[in-house]
Amino acid sequence: MSYKRILLKLSGEQLAGKYDSGIDAELGAWLADEVKKVEAAGVQTVIMVGGGNFARGAQLAGHGIKRVTADQIGMLGTMMNALALNDIFESKGLQTRCLSNIFAEQVAEPFIHRLAEKHLEKGRIVIVAGGIGRPYLTTDTAAVSLALELSCGIVLKATKVDGVFNTDPNLNHDSVKFDVISAEDAVSDQQIRVMDKAALGLALEHKLPIIVFDAMKADNIVKAASGQPTGTLIKPTD
Repeated sequence: MSYKRILLKLSGEQLAGKYDSGIDAELGAWLADEVKKVEAAGVQTVIMVGGGNFARGAQLAGHGIKRVTADQIGMLGTMMNALALNDIFESKGLQTRCLSNIFAEQVAEPFIHRLAEKHLEKGRIVIVAGGIGRPYLTTDTAAVSLALELSCGIVLKATKVDGVFNTDPNLNHDSVKFDVISAEDAVSDQQIRVMDKAALGLALEHKLPIIVFDAMKADNIVKAASGQPTGTLIKPTD
């Protein structure tokens, strides 16, 4: 089954690529080519970016920095990623618009539901910055919320490993990968930390499927967008 519209969640850590921080422009160009394949398949694409390659709110909080302020700094990190990715995608021939959930009209259009819909229906890639625009909520939760708001058929959660495992595959070589897991099990199993529980719970409540996969492998994004098996499907109860 191919989806009409998908949401691709990219972490800041992934966008850093070969660097310890900042954005890897060569990787961004490679991602643009992968998203072109999704566009060629007739699937509309929304991208939510994280900001951990610049700043992580939860890590900054403390020593005089309020958690609200720390999260706002993290939102600004997502803005830098979205702006860079927007330029890179356009340089590769993709029609792209950067929308922001924080007030930054000098550099990005404000996120307005009807405006985002208009861009998507005109065949543009929509990159959303600023998470959900409020503190105490991760960009994973923002991604699920945005996917619901824009009627995306599925969330594609990009990770560094190819799916969901019963334990951390980076620490345990005997970890077992799930091809399919129920949303209920993903929420209740404390060993599964690939997305925060608030994001998983929101997807469960609204029966939104999620694919956790390795987006840095050629053709994986278009495969996931086209309904071909890749990574792990977190499947809501019928």
